[in-house]
Amino acid sequence: MKTFYRVGFIALLLTGVMFAGGVAEAASPSAQKVCVNKQTGVKRYLRKTGKQTCKKSERKLIRNKAGATGATGANGALTNSQTKNICGVNGTTACAVGRQGPGGGIVFMTPSTLGNTSGLFYEAAPSTWSSPSGDPTSAWCNNTTDLLGVASTVAGINSMDGVAKSTVMLGVCTSGAANLADAYTATVNGVVYGDWFLPSKGELVQIYVNRFAIGGFSSGTYWSSSEYGAKGARYQRFNPNNQANGDKNLTYYVRPVRVF
Repeated sequence: MKTFYRVGFIALLLTGVMFAGGVAEAASPSAQKVCVNKQTGVKRYLRKTGKQTCKKSERKLIRNKAGATGATGANGALTNSQTKNICGVNGTTACAVGRQGPGGGIVFMTPSTLGNTSGLFYEAAPSTWSSPSGDPTSAWCNNTTDLLGVASTVAGINSMDGVAKSTVMLGVCTSGAANLADAYTATVNGVVYGDWFLPSKGELVQIYVNRFAIGGFSSGTYWSSSEYGAKGARYQRFNPNNQANGDKNLTYYVRPVRVF
């Protein structure tokens, strides 16, 4: 899985305090590292997976940290208490389903959504994320015989674990639905967002529930990152609405999501 660098002056959307001035705090399970150039303030937005470190010329920030509310950060950057829950085209509106998220997608799940225990917001990529003609199609994975171990044991809306499942898929699949989602990047207000992933079956349920607010879906079938045996995975059919299992070599639609 390749490393993406996130560059830009990022207003961090956090569930905890932004690290400023070198005071370390315990990170939450969803903590994510951002490296900030000490002179220019330019930030590199690093992936949650892989061993990546900041350079000597950079200061380390951690997003989604537990801790007390902080003050305005270095170089005038807004801290969590000032930027939390802010969405909209210009980043001035409280986040809610149907609002534009920071990555340019549409919010489809909030911390108050039933089954969402992450405390985070979810946004789905716009329908034009791959091309103006809409979502692309792909097989689930080029490996169609091995059990990857990314099945969801929890039924329905409670299986909100697409990040973990996509990470496992990317370690095995050299092509497929998760690889397509992972390759997507969006630049919004000078910030490059590349932390997109293939949604789990529970996350796909919420995408279907809010499909009209998100927009641009086919009436066909979309892959989830939830596996079903060595040769199959879960999918969400949009018309008629149902979830079932399909062979991994079948070609279905892909729509990436991200959390913030």
